[in-house]
Amino acid sequence: MSRFVFKMPDLGEGTVEAEVVEWKVRVGDVVHEDQVIAEIMTDKAAVEVPSPVSGTVVSMTGEPGEMIAVGSELIVFDTSAEVPAKAAAARAQPSETVNAAAAPAASVVASAPAVPAVPAAAVEPAGRVMASPATRRRAREAGVDLSRIAGSGPGGRIQPADLDVLISEGTVATRHGAARVARSGTEEIKVIGVRRVIAQRMSESKRNIPHFAYVEEVDVTELESLRQHMNAQPKAGQANLTLLPFIVAALTRVLEDFPQCNALYDETRGVIVRHRAINVGVATQTPDGLKVPVVRNAEALSLSELSAEIRRVSEAARAGKAKKDELSGSTITVTSLGKLGGIVSTPVINAPEVAIVGVNKAVERPVVQNGAIAIRRMMNLSSSFDHRFVDGFDAASMIQALKDRLEHPATIFIQD
Repeated sequence: MSRFVFKMPDLGEGTVEAEVVEWKVRVGDVVHEDQVIAEIMTDKAAVEVPSPVSGTVVSMTGEPGEMIAVGSELIVFDTSAEVPAKAAAARAQPSETVNAAAAPAASVVASAPAVPAVPAAAVEPAGRVMASPATRRRAREAGVDLSRIAGSGPGGRIQPADLDVLISEGTVATRHGAARVARSGTEEIKVIGVRRVIAQRMSESKRNIPHFAYVEEVDVTELESLRQHMNAQPKAGQANLTLLPFIVAALTRVLEDFPQCNALYDETRGVIVRHRAINVGVATQTPDGLKVPVVRNAEALSLSELSAEIRRVSEAARAGKAKKDELSGSTITVTSLGKLGGIVSTPVINAPEVAIVGVNKAVERPVVQNGAIAIRRMMNLSSSFDHRFVDGFDAASMIQALKDRLEHPATIFIQD
């Protein structure tokens, strides 16, 4: 046997170890060069690792969730014989363990599964099915047999939208009307991949950063009127505007006077790094968990450009197609739950940033205006600041300045 040992590669940015999120192959599988063999998670992103050789898998190191040191043995191949014909057939008919589009080097993907892959026997009764772990989990919860779905992705891969169609058409049996029965048992979900990184970063942020929370209500009646007016007369190819691009545009103007809030704390050097560019992180819920795609140089974008870029990076993050540099480099974050925004929230700072602006839902309610009761559209801003570097007075002043811009939307577009 000609034994080829493939070690955990150095994925850059000071990585000393990486987490095995999912194996794409099993012991005994015949693989070809450049076929994706595993999905690995660093602290920055998920990485699909291609095979450097063609051969038969002899052994693999690490279960999903285990950390493997860079340079340690990851997988061993037997390369003594040529790849059998079934590997060539696999290239022509991709299965879950084949990625015909894989690059020769590890390629960065935006997302990683939050749970281990579903056992093949549970979801592949009629043959191997190409689908992400997140899609498999949704199918399992909905009682869907994935072998019934013709995937629309490359090589027949089942996309989330394919599953959405099946569920929306009502072809999945519902449990409504079933007799009520007592349930027992538990389900254990290993915390790996993106969810592990989220848990780690949230814990570090709350443990290390003394959060100063500040909530202010904003009358967005005039802003909403402007938004509706602009949506009634859209430019060619322009999608409807939400409130978010207006808020980001106003924030870029305000931060010119509050540079201490558009900054990162370099803990290693003990230095606050104030940025002239305003790279706005947009907290986005995805099937794999919370991600923060970045709108770079937001200060240089028009309202329509902001709207398009926010939509582009958010959709890329949800679809798992955001590039590595689109998920890093933010200098301040905006988070919004839209219609689920509630009245008040306490957002956690996206370290090493020092500020995060939370947007709550906008609702009409009675307020006192000029001594009379009036119906106005009101919205709260719930924000958090790193109290080590942003004083309470400065934090409050920044939010008040943002409130003023939003309540008088013309000032968002006036060059001072």
